[in-house]
Amino acid sequence: MKRGMEFIRLLTEFFDSYLPDTKGVSENTIRSYKAALRIFFIFLEEEKGIPAGKVTFSVLDSSIVDEFLSWIETTRGCSKQTRNQRLAALSSFAKFALRRDVVSAGAFSSCVLGTERKRASKRSGDDVVFFLPEEMQILLSLPNRQTICGRRDVVLMSFLYASGARAQELCDLTANDVTFGVETRVRLVGKGSKARRIVIPNECADLLRVHFKQAGLFYGDKNRHVFSSQRNEHMTISCVEEVVSKYVNMAKKLHPGLFQQKAYTPHAFRHTIAVDMLACGCSLPAIKAFLGHSSIQSTMIYATVTSDQANKILRERGLPAKLPAPEKEKGDEKTDVIWFLRE
Repeated sequence: MKRGMEFIRLLTEFFDSYLPDTKGVSENTIRSYKAALRIFFIFLEEEKGIPAGKVTFSVLDSSIVDEFLSWIETTRGCSKQTRNQRLAALSSFAKFALRRDVVSAGAFSSCVLGTERKRASKRSGDDVVFFLPEEMQILLSLPNRQTICGRRDVVLMSFLYASGARAQELCDLTANDVTFGVETRVRLVGKGSKARRIVIPNECADLLRVHFKQAGLFYGDKNRHVFSSQRNEHMTISCVEEVVSKYVNMAKKLHPGLFQQKAYTPHAFRHTIAVDMLACGCSLPAIKAFLGHSSIQSTMIYATVTSDQANKILRERGLPAKLPAPEKEKGDEKTDVIWFLRE
């Protein structure tokens, strides 16, 4: 068997049978690992000029692994925690590959398993990355609402802020999880499969209603996800990250005096609503319940945000309430690196 095919065969077996059947890991863990491997393949193709079909164990030396982990932090602006999560996914695959083919995977597995995790420093309020009111308005004004993708992106970013949802919670949201009414309630399933119900503001609810109509969504449908890719597939965390990164980068070019914090990710919307709630007088226990934190210690981070930061966010936020009629979308979304890494 060709070396490239051997690599793909082991990767397929890793996701198709080893993780779900042998290890019995959760769907969220599998999605996280798939996202890590997709990003790894993107790095190999864009930074090293190695297309997915040419990847073999022999080309994956220690320098490539080190460069990949460095690229995650510097180019993608991810935290040490995210870097460690990507390394954990590679390590799990490396251990599996080593047991299946010690000759081919030996060198690759050794360099991955020999790479140390970075110790994440204790976070303070200055580490909380969030958007200022004018920054939020700018982000929501950037999507081209004459396209299906642009309209989706407006609703997606508005929902990330209004609900405080984690990226995975947004990806897993189905039509059955949204109940429209005088108050629009949303059911989010977080870490450990723990569910919570929250109320979202009317501005976001109006956007969501229009999105439901345009996407042909109906309440009670457990099989339809609220947010989908351009190919109408289950949206992934990496797709949400790409959406946020796209508009943040656009905003930075248009408004160089704003967006001064580093590493804006989908989680920045979650931080933003938490900081806003605290500035408006909400108690930490209330914020804890809204965000679905398992411990109040996770919520305490927002209490250390400086007073200057808090003063900047006391102004009222404006969210767009109307979307234009749908038009036929042109162009295709960037395809996944390898078909079996799709969600």
